[in-house]
Amino acid sequence: MSYNWATRLGAGFAMVIATAGAAAAAEVNVYTYREQPLIQPIFDQFTKETGIRVNVVFSNKGLEERIRAEGAASPADLFIAVDAAILEKAKAMGIGQPIKSAAVDKAVPAQFRDHDGTWVGLTYRARIFYVSKERVKDTSLTYADLADPKWKGKLCVRSGQHPYNIALIASMITHLGADKTEAWLKGFKQNLAAKPSGNDRSQVKAVYSGECDIGVGNTYYYGLMATNDKEPEQKEWAKSVRVVMPTFASGGSHVNISGALLAKNAPNRDAAQKLIEFMVGGEAQKLYAELNFEYPVVAGVAPTPLIADLGKLEADKASFAEIAKNRTKASELVDKVGFDDGPGS
Repeated sequence: MSYNWATRLGAGFAMVIATAGAAAAAEVNVYTYREQPLIQPIFDQFTKETGIRVNVVFSNKGLEERIRAEGAASPADLFIAVDAAILEKAKAMGIGQPIKSAAVDKAVPAQFRDHDGTWVGLTYRARIFYVSKERVKDTSLTYADLADPKWKGKLCVRSGQHPYNIALIASMITHLGADKTEAWLKGFKQNLAAKPSGNDRSQVKAVYSGECDIGVGNTYYYGLMATNDKEPEQKEWAKSVRVVMPTFASGGSHVNISGALLAKNAPNRDAAQKLIEFMVGGEAQKLYAELNFEYPVVAGVAPTPLIADLGKLEADKASFAEIAKNRTKASELVDKVGFDDGPGS
């Protein structure tokens, strides 16, 4: 049975693992940014089928730095992140090693794997537009349209410095270059209905209430809102919008991934690799899609019907490594144009 070791930190954690002896072969240690409800059932199913226990440290920051600080004594076998840039950062920090698995290479398209094999994608999602069913008739839009004056005062989005938006802006730099992206970002800013604020769900709420006509958000929030029995008002927000899959000029929608990196000093490397292979297997991919409303990386495994009904998603082919390189410039541009100060500033 899996259990959470989030309270067993530092040297104490390492000592427990180091003294596990013969039991080490029957366990795997995971450091993850993925929220527990969205991944624990997968770990539990893996343990049920293999007998390999999954020890987990859940956190929302600092895990890659912790693995580096622990060095050769680190108990971490796998590091799971929800952003390709974080996986690229972890790789650059030298805390990973190649995943050598024919099963992984066969199951996961090259687009969703690190070219050196250090990390592999597990799920992906798109940055899309939530548009008012009543006030927006357009069924086909591009990211460039965010800067079109026809939408002046009709757009809403969370902070430009949020990682979701930094990834989108970095993708624009990859496609357009920094100068054209800066001009686009200025136009986007002037089309905002108000200063960027809130989270992705807030943008859908703003469309529902008439504050704006188009909100920018991730695909999986539609599923989370449409099935939210605890906060039924969110179901009404979801009903008020239609999802448009915007594209770049060259085609394809911006996507980001959750993924796993095999730790450089993994004490249970074989067990860790078995867990990776399980997570990209059909059973886990289907379960993953059902839990978090993201898209499976494995071809032939369909997203949940609720997400599939949003329309066909063609993922942008831009390299995640290239996009990650442009994130610093993206952040600089957000500040340079005063994006978070809102329109008219």
